[in-house]
Amino acid sequence: MAWRGCVMKWAKTEFTTSKNITSRSSSRLNPYNQQRCGFRRDAKRPDTKKGNVTQETNTPPSKAGTPGCPPPPKVPRPTLFKPLMFTVGFTGCSFGAAAILQYETLKSRVQTAKDEEESEKLLKGSQDMAYWHNWWNQLTGFQRQLILLMSTVDDFWSSLTEGQRTVTGIIAVNAVVLCCWRIPSLQRSMIKYFMSNPASKTRYIPMVLSSFSHYSIIHMMANMYVLWTFSSGIVSLLGREQFLAVYLSAGVISTMGSYMYKTATGRFYPTLGASGAVMAVLAAVCAKVPEAKLGIIFLPMVTFTAGNVPVIGLL
Repeated sequence: MAWRGCVMKWAKTEFTTSKNITSRSSSRLNPYNQQRCGFRRDAKRPDTKKGNVTQETNTPPSKAGTPGCPPPPKVPRPTLFKPLMFTVGFTGCSFGAAAILQYETLKSRVQTAKDEEESEKLLKGSQDMAYWHNWWNQLTGFQRQLILLMSTVDDFWSSLTEGQRTVTGIIAVNAVVLCCWRIPSLQRSMIKYFMSNPASKTRYIPMVLSSFSHYSIIHMMANMYVLWTFSSGIVSLLGREQFLAVYLSAGVISTMGSYMYKTATGRFYPTLGASGAVMAVLAAVCAKVPEAKLGIIFLPMVTFTAGNVPVIGLL
C-alpha cells in the first residue's frame, strides 16, 4: 500500500508540472492570452460631448503640459555703414572720372577736326568718280548688298543725337540682362549680382548692376522709353560723360535709400530696376529746363511744363 501511494503522488506532481508548462507555451503563442495576461485593457472613458472633444484636441501645447514650439529666430538688422561709404565713394569717383573723360573727349574732337581738314585738302582733286565707278563694278552682288546695309545703318546712327546714341547702349545692356534672366542655369548668379537686398552677403555690386536689370519686359520698356525721351535734352546740357555719371550715381543712391527703408521696416526682400536712375534723369531735366513741355504716355492730350512736375506730384 505504501508503494502504491508513492506512485500516485509522483504521477500527480508530473501531471501538474506538464500542465503548467503547456499553459505557459500556449500563452506565448496565443496573442489573446498574451493580451489577457500581459496587458491591461484601458478603462472606459466617460462619454463626452463633441464640444469637449474639440476643446481637448485644440488645447495649445502649453496648457496640455507639453513644451511649445520655440519662436523663430530674429533676423539681425544689417549695418549700413559700409554700403553708405560705398555710395559716397562711387558717386564721387563717377563724377571725377566723368570730368576727366569729358576733357579728354573734347581734346580728341578738336584734334580729329584738324586732321579731317588736312586730309580733305590732300585728297581734293586726286581721285575722280571714274575710280570709284570701276571699284564698284569689281565688287560681287553680296558685297554690294553688305555695303548698302552698312551705309544705311551708318546713316541711321548719324541721324541720332548724342543722347540717343548713349541711351541706345544702355538699352542694349538692359536687353541682354533681360535675356539672361530667362536662362535657368544663370538664375543663381542673376539673383546674387543683379538684385539688391540689404540682408544678402553681396550688397555692393548689386547696387550698380540692379540699375541695368529688369525681369519684366513691360517694366524695361517703360523705363527705357522715358530715358529715350529725355536723353537728347539732358545730354546736350550735361554731356555724355556727366549723363552717365548721373545715371549710375542715381541708381546707387536710390538703392541705398531702398536699403535704409528695408532695414527700418524689417522687410528684407530683393529689388531690381532702373526706376530710380530714370527718375533722377527726369528730375535733372526739370531742374535744368523748367519750361520744357512734358506729357503722359497714355494721355497725350495732357501736357504741362517741367517746372510744374513737383506740384503735380504733390497733388
